[in-house]
Amino acid sequence: MSGRLAQRHVLVTGAGGGIGLAIAAACLDEGARCCVVDRAGDAPEAVRALQASHPGALHYLGADVTDRAAIAKLVIDARSHFGPIHTLVNNAAVFDMAPLLESDEASFDRLFAVNVKGLFFVMQAVLQQMVQLRTAGASVINMASQAGRRGEALVSHYCATKAAVISYTQSAALAMAPHGIRVNGIAPGVVDTPMWDQVDALFARFEELPPGEKKRRVGAEVPLGRMGVPEDIARAAVFLASDDARYITAQTINVDGGNVMS
Repeated sequence: MSGRLAQRHVLVTGAGGGIGLAIAAACLDEGARCCVVDRAGDAPEAVRALQASHPGALHYLGADVTDRAAIAKLVIDARSHFGPIHTLVNNAAVFDMAPLLESDEASFDRLFAVNVKGLFFVMQAVLQQMVQLRTAGASVINMASQAGRRGEALVSHYCATKAAVISYTQSAALAMAPHGIRVNGIAPGVVDTPMWDQVDALFARFEELPPGEKKRRVGAEVPLGRMGVPEDIARAAVFLASDDARYITAQTINVDGGNVMS
């Protein structure tokens, strides 16, 4: 690794595993110090394993991103541990699906609470600190999805939340440009994580498919011929966090093997 993020403090939400933890690992390999956030009070086993391999460079914070008081506390705690936050990776999200005519209010509220409200207020809190401290080269990376680029019949609420992420990314980038802070997004395609096993089970239920069939199909339909892996997304995040992307802002980059062309 090249040390592109040497001594920078990266805060990653939704990092108990999967894409979030892969991003933290890639940032650590580039010399960053990382605070990772997830809902559990104690660090999950995968986080503890990463801590063991990067002693002193990784700190875990348990927090609920739908709670404004918890957000304020995690930003203070992160700064007290590794100093001013240089890069925020807003990755915390939840997924659900149902036929449009059967979708209920509870699912709507849960998805928007985490994927939109949580993302916005974490971003706002971190940006307030970045502006106050005039953090040089600061950046935010919001995790969108190919689902935010187009609607899907069974996934209406989730698609809408990720479309909101893309819009908030653009608005925040314009608001922060005078402060020299970049705000970008990443729109992953289908990525092979434990979350996709849950997605596959839901598709099996609603589309009457055998378990594993939806996952097999979506991987085969990717132009590059496979599902993504968390490291594919992590590489893009490191690029956007680094000075290599110093003239890139207000963009949401598709990392999806060619699924979406924009």
